[in-house]
Amino acid sequence: MARPVKHDGGLYKREGSKIWWMRYRDTDGIRRRESTLTEDWDDAQRCLRERLQARDNNTLPALRRSRDLVFGEWSDFYLENFSRPPFRAPKTHEVNQRALKHLRKMFENTRLADMTADDIEMYLRRRLKQRALVKAKDGFVEKHVLKATTVHQELRVLRRMLNVAVRKKFLFANPCAGVEFPARVEGLFRPHYVTWSEQQKIELCAPEYLRNVIRIVTETGLRMYKELTPMKKDQLDLVNRTVWIPDSKTPNGVAEVPLTDIAADAFCNQLAISGPAPYLFPSDKNAGGYQKTFKTVWHATLRRTGVPYFRIYDLRSTYATRLSAGGVADEWVTQLLRQGDAKVFKKYSQMKLQMKREALAKLNRRANESGPSFGTVQGHSWPGFGTVLAQ
Repeated sequence: MARPVKHDGGLYKREGSKIWWMRYRDTDGIRRRESTLTEDWDDAQRCLRERLQARDNNTLPALRRSRDLVFGEWSDFYLENFSRPPFRAPKTHEVNQRALKHLRKMFENTRLADMTADDIEMYLRRRLKQRALVKAKDGFVEKHVLKATTVHQELRVLRRMLNVAVRKKFLFANPCAGVEFPARVEGLFRPHYVTWSEQQKIELCAPEYLRNVIRIVTETGLRMYKELTPMKKDQLDLVNRTVWIPDSKTPNGVAEVPLTDIAADAFCNQLAISGPAPYLFPSDKNAGGYQKTFKTVWHATLRRTGVPYFRIYDLRSTYATRLSAGGVADEWVTQLLRQGDAKVFKKYSQMKLQMKREALAKLNRRANESGPSFGTVQGHSWPGFGTVLAQ
């Protein structure tokens, strides 16, 4: 008679390895041994529990088949189902395609379950040494060494793609979590805050339509190329001082946006110079279209002003920062930005040094000295140390 099974499964390490392995029995009672692909004991325990739960739910064969999934197949699946519009913006899909073109050269036939943080870091180091290829008349020409921001973007695409694989139970954990980017990335995710005086200098050198754009975005937080440039005149309701956004980057972006006095005046000025076209910012190249980009005029305006270059999209970050500095609660700022995730708000709002100094000026060094003592007694009157705990 066979001995009863005492444990459902367990963890162990192989000799000379830091990776945790798991052993368990499947629905047929056959013992299975698999790597958890992690050195962390808690993560390994979670992997084991997922295996046991899949076994109990009769989904273990499907979960085990996922180990045969290679990177190339998953890339095709991701691009088709999680990257194309309407799931993502067209530009985001182009970025994903461009990044995966390079990633597939390294990981095309690698199984997702076999990808490690060391493999990814090796890929990043190799890419940081390569040069940019520019298509010329006689073929491709090598230019400067790739920027760290370009390679880091490929890492972000890979991280997003593998996060989806984790969510779909094709991976236990994302190997990108253990990756340390092997270079310093300057200015990543650090929006520029435009001060009021700096904004006035820029507006002084800007053409009239760009001046209206600056005032509208810093007063409403509209997304530049998804919401503002394709805006039609019938979306405006200047009587009630609102503008309707029918299409946006996120579902929360579809909403009615209130206007301040400055924003309403800027919209009125733009209506006066936009002509008979249905769009608020008509294209000077296509009579029936709208303005696609402000990059050229934005570069030229900053150069004339003498202000160091920053992205025009940072005007939206300035809107969020000014709301926070005015005392608006973070939850309300998130709603005014029309974001679905409060974490995104932290990328937009930047508390500047002067704001921190103003906050520190409100520090109360004599807190708890006036009124009821609540169980404390006064000690020596040293500055900043007015109370001591009662014995």
